[in-house]
Amino acid sequence: MSEMLFDEVARSADRCIKCNVCNTACPVMPATDLFPGPKYCGPQAQRHRPGDPIEEWVDYCSGCGACTRACPSGVKVAELNARARASVYRRRGIPLRNRLLGRSELLGRLGSVTAPVANLGLESGLGRRLAERLIGIHHLAPVPRFSQGSFRRRFRRLPRPARPWTEVAYFHGCATNYYEPWLGEGAVALLRRLGVAVELPPQHCCGLPLISNGEFDAARRYAQRNIRLLLPAVRAGRRIVTTSTSCGYTLKAEYREVLGIDTPEAREVAAATYDIFELLREAMWEGRIEAPRAALPRRVLYHPPCQLRSHGIGVPAADFLGSLEGIELEESGVECCGIAGTYGLKREKYAIARRVGEAVVDRAGEHRADVVACDSETCRWQIQHLTGLPSRHPLELVLEAMGEER
Repeated sequence: MSEMLFDEVARSADRCIKCNVCNTACPVMPATDLFPGPKYCGPQAQRHRPGDPIEEWVDYCSGCGACTRACPSGVKVAELNARARASVYRRRGIPLRNRLLGRSELLGRLGSVTAPVANLGLESGLGRRLAERLIGIHHLAPVPRFSQGSFRRRFRRLPRPARPWTEVAYFHGCATNYYEPWLGEGAVALLRRLGVAVELPPQHCCGLPLISNGEFDAARRYAQRNIRLLLPAVRAGRRIVTTSTSCGYTLKAEYREVLGIDTPEAREVAAATYDIFELLREAMWEGRIEAPRAALPRRVLYHPPCQLRSHGIGVPAADFLGSLEGIELEESGVECCGIAGTYGLKREKYAIARRVGEAVVDRAGEHRADVVACDSETCRWQIQHLTGLPSRHPLELVLEAMGEER
């Protein structure tokens, strides 16, 4: 771990000019009086902390990153807040709820093995109210169904392209492996049609749920394991492709900027990590593939999630969707849907997350959307919960247009 990097993140607070741009960008601050804003609990508080911060209200930061992206002075506001949250939990202890929500891989593995029973419990009003009372997960929170069997097991049966022009390593993440295996199958199918072979390296949860719930030590262990497991594929010349913008950004930046893992190996993995549409757009620019010639006569609202904007790559999925004939596509123009990973599942934050997400509901109504497209799994679950509309990954819509709907 690089202490110098930690110092650089902390010292970025000194660049704060108190312009309040981060407060203006924050989606949580207008939704609750419990959060005084990213400037106050980030760089301003950082200047006066004699040691580890202890301010309880920093836990109401959703970690969406809007403040860091908006800052004209390059202050790492969201990263300062994430570290402050971890310090709060080190002092007061991590509750059982946070420990459970942080271990999405363990929950997914157990839930997929017992899917019929587990899903029955998730769909039971009594079971959900007991969960709220006992561990503090709101009974109305958008919790997904477990898949019976994992994506990794299904992957063995998927065909490969005959003559691929490149091979990539797929980092599927917990959501695809245990909740949405069809998304992984769709990613492999789309890449195969475009002449890309996919390998599935050993991997673990990216660790972002642990970061969000204040367990930095455990998150670092996950991160170090993933770096070690992914490095052989990177050094063999393969790029790491993700279909989750959250997992992708964790590999690209959070290991280094939040957890302080600034080793040469971590930088190799970060540099090789691509969002699936980022990779495909690059291949289009290089003339290796063409945009799909297909039609999708549907009204689609595209919501680029917070983590995607932090990648700094624009909106490559919208570039692909926009090439489909007949599509009526608009971007949401909304900063955040409110869920922020596990944030909106928590009893005391569920109503805040709903208020933050109201803007997406309004935009879907204005566009008279048939479907909402979004690259992040938890955002899709939240958007479908709030709007009542189907919410799908952009690659699912591309596959639908190409006649390969899964």
